[in-house]
This record gives sequence, structure tokens and C-alpha cells, in this order.
Amino acid sequence: MAQSLDRRTLLASSAALAGVLAAPGIATAQAGQSGPPVAPVRPVTETLWGVQVTDPYRWMEAESPEWKAFAMAEGDYARRVLGAIPGRDALLAQVQHYTGGLVAVSAVQVGGDYIFTQVRPAGAETFKLYVRKGRHGADRMLIDPDAHAPAGSHASLDWWASSPDGSYVVFGLSPGGSENSVAHVITTETGAMLPEAIDRTENASPSWAADGSGFFYNRLQAGVAPDSTDKYKLSTCWFHRLNTDPASDAKVLTKGSAAVEIADIDLPVVEATPGSDVALGFIESGVQNEIGLYAAGAAAAQAGSPRWAKVCSAADKVTSAVVHGSDIFLLSHAGASHYKVLKATAASPAVATAQLVVPESASVIRGIAAARDGLYINDLNAGLAGLRRMGWDGAVTSIALPFAGSIDAFYADTLHDGVWFVLQGWVRPSVLCFVGPDGGVVQTDIAPQPPIDVTPYVAEEAFATAPDGVKVPLSIVYRKGLARDGSAPLMLDAYGAYGITEDPAFLGHWLPLLDLGGVFAVAHVRGGGELGEDWHLAGQKLTKPNTWRDMIASAHYLIDARYTSSAKLGITGGSAGGITVGRFMTEAPSLAAVVIDEVGVSNASRSEFSPNGPPNIPEFGTVTDPVGFKGLYEMDAYLHVKDGVAYPSVLLTTGLNDPRVSSWEPTKMTARLQAATASKNPVLLRIETDAGHGIGSTLSQRDHQIADILAFLLWRTGDPRYQPV
Repeated sequence: MAQSLDRRTLLASSAALAGVLAAPGIATAQAGQSGPPVAPVRPVTETLWGVQVTDPYRWMEAESPEWKAFAMAEGDYARRVLGAIPGRDALLAQVQHYTGGLVAVSAVQVGGDYIFTQVRPAGAETFKLYVRKGRHGADRMLIDPDAHAPAGSHASLDWWASSPDGSYVVFGLSPGGSENSVAHVITTETGAMLPEAIDRTENASPSWAADGSGFFYNRLQAGVAPDSTDKYKLSTCWFHRLNTDPASDAKVLTKGSAAVEIADIDLPVVEATPGSDVALGFIESGVQNEIGLYAAGAAAAQAGSPRWAKVCSAADKVTSAVVHGSDIFLLSHAGASHYKVLKATAASPAVATAQLVVPESASVIRGIAAARDGLYINDLNAGLAGLRRMGWDGAVTSIALPFAGSIDAFYADTLHDGVWFVLQGWVRPSVLCFVGPDGGVVQTDIAPQPPIDVTPYVAEEAFATAPDGVKVPLSIVYRKGLARDGSAPLMLDAYGAYGITEDPAFLGHWLPLLDLGGVFAVAHVRGGGELGEDWHLAGQKLTKPNTWRDMIASAHYLIDARYTSSAKLGITGGSAGGITVGRFMTEAPSLAAVVIDEVGVSNASRSEFSPNGPPNIPEFGTVTDPVGFKGLYEMDAYLHVKDGVAYPSVLLTTGLNDPRVSSWEPTKMTARLQAATASKNPVLLRIETDAGHGIGSTLSQRDHQIADILAFLLWRTGDPRYQPV
């Protein structure tokens, strides 16, 4: 199983853009000019399913030199405004004080006697791959992406997977946060690189053959422009044998494979399991959680001649699967919003004949992992992680965790006993843990605790009441002794998409806000998965308004409970969370003083026409049918911006290498808000030229962005220490 941050381009730099900053039609801000650049208005009007839609900045979607000039001028203007906030540099120093001592672990895997960990050491800019022999061995750096960085940029370790015996690691590197991975193979013992380099492996999801002779991997089709909506279509899963030319790789799973249903946008992935002759073929339809699944003999799959037998389709509501021997374990929400575990076999793989082995319960099952000694189950209980083990005799036992928090980097394999995971909380730094068959939790030394005194901080859980009466979970974090008089600046975060949960994560970046008497809160809104699949579906497509209205209800709760006031409230959301904060702002423009929209989806009805748009249709819908258009129009914040409304202070961000939310979306939203607002509140677009969606950003990039966000929040909520002269 590959280790990566996520499953699911525009490259530019300041130097490359310097020649287009004087493009015609763009009014750039000159030295001494107080306002932002002004974008030309070129309305495009169309009628979709009986609704007339006018888009004043459609021209930006081409991302032409004129658009680049406007975007860079906006970025320059934002940099001047943010740089003039007194105390901003002091905030950066405080952020760096807390983050500089943190050791972050994002993934772990065991191969033979080796333990591999993806770690960002204290003070380091990027995650690196380390290896040690045994739990108590000394760490040795195996892969440093910095050594592969292009001049003037940085490189990121996107994904990696160790061979079963640990002899080799296949890994993907990309420049500038672009996620445009190129696959390489390294020898663990010597660090020598094998000759192969395979491009178009952004979604590689590699899985090694049991004998370590090679690996299965997904590769995007050749000859497609990076800004094309066909970028992620018609990908293929191949088997690569080590030390051979990738051109001779065996085709294993693709559209047209016999007995397999695959659409153009589907991502075919094959996984092999050591100790088993069963290979699983996963058909992942964009961002949809439910999968199609097939089983075949592993040896035949390696040879490129698998005979696939159907396990399930997406309609069967299976979201993941693991293998132990000849048994296939399926995680499903069919008739079970909190999920259940089923067992099929290689001889009878169809889900219709599968046996129920772990029934639905009050806990939401987030994931399963097969080890030599049993099946480990990652639970979610009222927002906090739980852990269970099902022995191969079917007995299920609960495992006590060292403290309340969340589980990430959940890993087990069938050649070793036990399970590995990272445990952390809102005010508890992360620790890498191991649990053996006896159920005892060992906190390893791989992520030593930072020199941060966390005792002054407290996290509490509450519930806000949505307009339809639904109780919305709310996490609230602050420094002890907080005066509940409404005077505290508060940053409220929400996401609400894909069934993703906003789990407790150590708030190292936000501790400076808490030290200044501020509050950080997270609204666990519908569209997420905190309360199961029903919670997800209650904030998807036509029910999407529940997502931002849950956030609005959470803001009212925090104000009514005197944690803050409207004049002190900031809201933040990123990526699909841009829908949440964008529609919060357009529906309740006076409720919050500050809006932070990080790499956010702002123009949802046009997103499907960007490269990453088609894979997102399962979650958000398509404008090509009337029901899909109705939902997308309602969640489109850009189309809901109205002239003459007094909008709050807004800070939008984008990375010019973003492969997930194209930079034209926040650029259009910036131009529209600046032209429409009746207030004098600033609307800024912060741009990173050497970054993408944030997944591959360096620690310094993130530190600087948080410092800008904090300074902007404190300035616009009236803290006298942060008011420009």
C-alpha cells in the first residue's frame, strides 16, 4: 500500500511572469496607489435550465498572460497591505517558535526488518523518508526531496511504498507543490537509484508484488495538456518489473479490460497482499468514496492476463477492502451509516454472499487494516478516535488509547503483527504509536515531544443548533482563563465535503492566537463524515446548503455563548471549504468581520471545466443536468456576490501550481468582491508562485501564510497592536 497525503497545472514563477505585468487591459497598482488593480469586465451571459447566468470575469478561466498579469498585480498589492500590518513579523516569529520544534510524522510502513517513516524533522522545510532496523534502531535518511529540487523551487515527496522485504522503495517526487509526480526506485541498503523514471504518476497508488520483483501502479494517459479536462481520464494500471524499460510494462487494468466496468474518469488501481494469491482491482470514480472492486490471481495480474471476478460495484456502497490469505474484508455503509465489515472469499468474492463480521455500532468505522494477528479497526466516537482488534477467530476487543485524540497514518500488513498509527489532539502534539497482539500501546521515539508547554490550553466540545433543529458538533480551543465577555478574536474553521472528518490535530500554528487571548473553533458541519455517511449525504449536492448554514449556526452559538462577537469573528475554510465560507459570507455578510478563503472553490458551477473538475462531479454534481445545476448554482459563492452589499474583510489565497482548484477561481472571486462591495473592508488575494494546493508546501511557506492570516484577523477585528498607521 502506498503512503501519501492524498489520492486526489499551471507552472509559473515571478521571473516568468515579469514580462507580462504590463499586459493591456490591466490597471496595476502603482507605488503610492491605495487600491488594488482593477480587472476588465467582459460579461458572458448564458441560460442554463431556464436560469440566466451572467459571468463578468469568464475570460479569466483561460489563464492567459492578461490573467497572469492581473493575478500577480493582486498578489503584489496583497503583499504590500499585509506587510504594512504592525506586529506581523512578530507573529511570524511566534509561529516559528512553536512549529520549529515540532517533529511531524505523516506515514509509516514496515518491510522485512525495516521500519520506514515519512518525517519532517524539527526545523526542516519538507518531509523526508527515514528507515531504521527494528523499533529501537537508529534512523537513517533514505530520501530527501530537497536534493531533487529544481533551482529556485522545492520538491515534495508525494507518495512511496516499500517492497515486502524492505529491499526497495518506489516513490514519487514533484516540483513546486504541483503533485506532478515522477516515480523512482531506490535500494534501501545502499541508497542506489535504479534506472527507471516514470512520469504521469500523480495517482500512482503503487502496490508491490509479494516477491518484490516489481509493482502495480496507475499512470495518467499521455499527450494530454495539463490544463485539459481530460487530464485524469483514461488512466491505466500497469505492472512494472524492476530494471526494465517502463515502455514494456504489462497492462493490468484499464477501460476495456474484460469483465470490468470502467468509465473514462475512473482510476483503476491494483493491490497485492503478501502471503496471498489474491489481487484486488479497485475502480475509483473520481472523489466518490464508493468503489467498484474485482478479484483475480496475483500471478496472472503481474503477467498482464488477470481474469477479474466482480466483488461489488459502487452501488453496493463498499468504500475499502483488505485481504488476509484468501479472505477479502469489505468496509461498507450499505444499510449502515456508521459502517460495517463484511467478509468475502477468493472462491466466492461477490458482496452479495459476504458474511457480516463486524456489525454497525455507535462508533463510525473510519478504516480497517489487516495484520498477521488480526483485523484492526479505526473508529470515531463523538469526534474522538477509537481502536478495536478482531482476531482471526472473530473475537473483537477494544484497545485503550493513551489520550483522547485522532488517529492518522493507520498502517498494518499481513507479514507482521500489530498496527501503527499517529495519535494527536487539539492541544496534544502527535506521537507515533504501535499496538501489538496483547493490546498494549507503545509510544515510540520516532516523533519526540516538542519543548512546548501545553498545560495552559484547553479543548472542549459543544453543539450548535442548525435552523432545521439538527445538533452540529463544535470543537472550541483556547487558553485557560479566557474571559467570556465577547471580546476575544475567534477563528472558526469548517470544511464539510467528501465525508472527510475534521479530526483533532495539534494546533501548533494557531497557538500565537490563543496566547493573545483568542479562540480557535471547528464546526463539524454536514457534508463531513464525523457522524457517519448520513452526515455526509446531508451536506452534498441539493442538501449542500446545510453545510454553510451549520457553520452560520455555529457562529451564532459562539457569539451567544460570549466566546466572541461579530466584530471579532473570523471564519476560515480551504479547498471545498471555500464553498462553505463563501456562501456563509454571501448569505450572512454582516455576521463575521473576517473571511479567510484558502485555495477555495468559489465558482462551483464552473469548476467542472477545470482539469480536476470531472473527478469531483460525484460529490458536487454537473451543470449538464437540471438537478446538478440547481445544486451547483446554490453553492456557487461567486454567482451570489451582489453589487452594493457591505462585505466583510476577505483574504483569499492560491498557489499557481494548484492541480486541484485552479487559480482562476479565487482570482475571479477576488475581482468580483472588490467590484461589488459597498464597504471599505479590504479584499486581498495572496499568491504563492512556488506552491500548489498546499499539500507539498514547505514549513516556511505555511508559517508565513499563517502569520499573514493572523495579522489580517487581528487588524480587521480591531486589535490596537495591529493597526497600520
